[in-house]
Amino acid sequence: MSEQIILGAMFRALGAYPSGWRYPGAHNNPLGDAAVIRRTAKAAEAAKLDYIFFGDWLATGHDLEFRDPYLLARIDPLSAITYLAGVTKRIGLIATANTTYSDPYTLARATASVDLLSGGRAGLNLVTGAEPRAAGNHGRDAHWGNEHRYDRAEEFVDAVKLLWDSWEDDAFRRDRQGGVLIDPERLHRTDFVGEHVRVAGPLNVARPVQGHLPIVHAGTSVRSRQLVRDVADLALVAQPTLEDAVAFTADIKRQAASVGRDPSQLKVITPVLPIVAETTQAAWEIFDTLVSLVPLDDGSGLSQAPDFPKGRSIRALSQVVGIALGPRGLDDEIPAKVAARFSDVGQGLLERVAARTGRRVGSADRPVTYRHVLVTHVIPSSVVVGDAVSVADHFETWFASGAVDGFNVLTAFMGDQFSSFTTGVVPELVRRGLFRSEYEGRTLREHLGLSRPENLHVVAARAEAEAAARRSA
Repeated sequence: MSEQIILGAMFRALGAYPSGWRYPGAHNNPLGDAAVIRRTAKAAEAAKLDYIFFGDWLATGHDLEFRDPYLLARIDPLSAITYLAGVTKRIGLIATANTTYSDPYTLARATASVDLLSGGRAGLNLVTGAEPRAAGNHGRDAHWGNEHRYDRAEEFVDAVKLLWDSWEDDAFRRDRQGGVLIDPERLHRTDFVGEHVRVAGPLNVARPVQGHLPIVHAGTSVRSRQLVRDVADLALVAQPTLEDAVAFTADIKRQAASVGRDPSQLKVITPVLPIVAETTQAAWEIFDTLVSLVPLDDGSGLSQAPDFPKGRSIRALSQVVGIALGPRGLDDEIPAKVAARFSDVGQGLLERVAARTGRRVGSADRPVTYRHVLVTHVIPSSVVVGDAVSVADHFETWFASGAVDGFNVLTAFMGDQFSSFTTGVVPELVRRGLFRSEYEGRTLREHLGLSRPENLHVVAARAEAEAAARRSA
């Protein structure tokens, strides 16, 4: 594990909690996203976070308003980090690209450019896509199946890395006297020919400052794990329990070692959504408000919309908890005798409600309602609610147990919540010696404790020369 926690800010302009945009004072106008991006990046940099992370989604629709409003309209990730390269100085900048719909030459060129413009602070999160509507937006009849997408993704990464290495680090001789600008032997064609990807190269951008941008990949499927094992520098993985996370991290690092990689060069990070306030009671109140603003099937006109998600009703909750709940109101208190009959899944939901809200069945002050249980079921985010000390405790427990190397920190709504994290939780982690008080490195790789890779063309040439020498001997 790393000696210190990796901390990144996962940016979602309309908030990472589905009702966050409705919270009083929260940012809720995509036309103002640029100012929020700038302000968030500067706050993250002031807190010395490792990076700010931009996800992506290649389609939109009314259904997203209820499920994930932040996906409705968002600034292109590469555009966002290019913009931030000019208004920040030290923080890493990670953008997401979809290998199913991207062109390797274009992406290699854009990302190498941002890395040069930012002084070596760019990173690349590669996804294969989960939105079927993206196919029509890119001139295709259908979204490819999982195996096809990952076959292309594997070739895509190989091609992009070779393109980044088109120029050796010392290819530019800059000999004014002799009139020689480059050493042509240090400029390499890519000539990558795969089943799904073909590209000639060389790239018309100098080698990135970091050699290769750090590559992030998320997921737990077999093919996703294989891609992480082989090429990822950061694995972004959401696990339901601490025990699951410990097991996953140990296994994926063993897998990386089995293919000849240094497991210390593969960092495992997990998403977390902290709700932070000066006191735990105040944090509970913030979360209660967010829960009250989640659209549910309560018979209102909103819940009658054609695209309203299924499964947000008392009837649906009955199936989840394993008993018929009958004609109940969403804000009715759950009686102890009813809660006692809940299934194991239902009991687990009650435990999560208690951890996040302080609400317990039978409590006179903070009883559990059907709304809290239903919202906890339909929004499975990794939420941690409390004051700065208790949230830092959660981070330390997961880090110290070997479950993760760090966290992608989500913000429920853009307003004072991100500030509460950076000015409350981060200083507490610094006090415990778990996070830096000042930047030590200049590049994203240095922030993350990753070495700078050698040029692949140079490595291949050296291996060929060594093999020739052995044959001649």
